[in-house]
Amino acid sequence: MWNTEQNAAQAATTDGRPQGFPSSVSRRRRRLVRGLLLSACGLLLLGCRQDMQDQPRYEVYEANQFFANGQSSRPLVEGTVARGHLNEDTYFYTGRTTATDGGQGGAASQSGAQPQQGSTNIAAPRTDGANIPGGGATTTTGQPVGGGGVGGADRFPFTITASDLARGQERYNIYCTVCHGPTGEGDGMIVRRGYRRPPSFNEDRLQEGQAAASHYFDVITNGWGAMPDYAAQIPTEDRWRIIAYVRALQLSRRANA
Repeated sequence: MWNTEQNAAQAATTDGRPQGFPSSVSRRRRRLVRGLLLSACGLLLLGCRQDMQDQPRYEVYEANQFFANGQSSRPLVEGTVARGHLNEDTYFYTGRTTATDGGQGGAASQSGAQPQQGSTNIAAPRTDGANIPGGGATTTTGQPVGGGGVGGADRFPFTITASDLARGQERYNIYCTVCHGPTGEGDGMIVRRGYRRPPSFNEDRLQEGQAAASHYFDVITNGWGAMPDYAAQIPTEDRWRIIAYVRALQLSRRANA
């Protein structure tokens, strides 16, 4: 009896498979249909895509008759300033006392405002009482700060605090020690590997009264000799903080007990 039922089940299919089990031909057909459906859906999605670059437009500076002057776009309104870039304090952003001078004098900013009376300079206090160019900036003891030497005004555009010095030290260690060394002697690691040696910050010509703070700011911002500019890497306020820390390094080598 069992053999008879088994033979009947096998006879119900043409390839020897049990009745109701899909054949390999049927499976291939189903895969083919699924593939065609997926391909069709993909083509439909591509057909619905609308890229902005395919829209009608004018190229930059392309001439047209839409505007009276034949330009395809309008120039910025005179005096337009990008958001966050209204740099009214000329000395803070450029190290210059006006937009056009070389930083000499240090009496007033472009807006006409006098230097902050609370500005500090990390250096030994002056006691000669001379009328020194550079405006109302003072040292930590309240004495006026000079403005002569290389670079013009020798003052900071904001009060230098202990936290500013700490930030300046941190930024100096990141960006400056590779060349100038941790003490400013110009013996950084890449100098030991063959890079051009920078001058020591302890040279007489780079001291306060000889090389102004604005000179250091200009060097950091625009570069000098083999030194590249760091305007993109170091924010404006951090450049002044680094300069304050350089002054602290110089003072540490020349201070009296």
